[in-house]
Amino acid sequence: MTTIDPQSVVLQPIAHIRSPYRQKFAIPRQPNLVREAVGDIHFTPAFADANSLRGIEGFSHVWLVFLFHETADREWTPTVTPPRLGGTERVGVFASRSPYRPNSLGLSVVETVAVLQQGPQLILRVRGIDLLDGTPIFDIKPYVPYVDAIPNAIGGYAPSAPHVASGNADEIATSSITVSFSNNALNQIEKISFSLCDLKSFIQGVLSQDPRPAQHVRKADEREYGMHLYDFNVRWRVVGSAAEVLSVEPLPDGILPWKL
Repeated sequence: MTTIDPQSVVLQPIAHIRSPYRQKFAIPRQPNLVREAVGDIHFTPAFADANSLRGIEGFSHVWLVFLFHETADREWTPTVTPPRLGGTERVGVFASRSPYRPNSLGLSVVETVAVLQQGPQLILRVRGIDLLDGTPIFDIKPYVPYVDAIPNAIGGYAPSAPHVASGNADEIATSSITVSFSNNALNQIEKISFSLCDLKSFIQGVLSQDPRPAQHVRKADEREYGMHLYDFNVRWRVVGSAAEVLSVEPLPDGILPWKL
């Protein structure tokens, strides 16, 4: 019997995801908070065998095991400050979903949409994602409701979805904000040909989660922000508890496009 030395284990990505989130800013803090977020998991040539996805259409959701690749070189600490607690209260790293972890591994459950075969390229399209564009995927497992959904589970300091008021004054980062669009933004969206999702609803869903840093929420800063979503640069501002989308413009040439 061969025993594998745990210290010598090397994980090999089976795929990478093309995501609408081109920057860490604006990524929802959990999966499925913005269901309109559609992404494509592109399998590497060594794993691009359609047989590996046989039967996946029978499962509405799958688990993704992935690498927080942009923070993998950051040192981890035993405690972190979750945004859910306003970024001021510390909890243990293993009592959080912080990306700053000893092995930088993440876990997300997403909805399956379709299996696509584009020549030699095998693609699994999913929605409700919370992953950065280019994230390496290490494994995919089916979501099995009778064991993966625990009816009486307790959620600690995150007992409910962020848009649900908890009555805890410390949970300032969980409040949602109302979203409106300027006439300029609406005119720009109307001229955009984009078939992957309803772009206006997607932008609204992202902003309604209030992606601002916790310190900005605490200070109630009124400022303008920008974020890259799919192939677009979205400018928006916050006044009080309301966000207004100012413009939605294509990203400049030279930035790798999100190809459908």
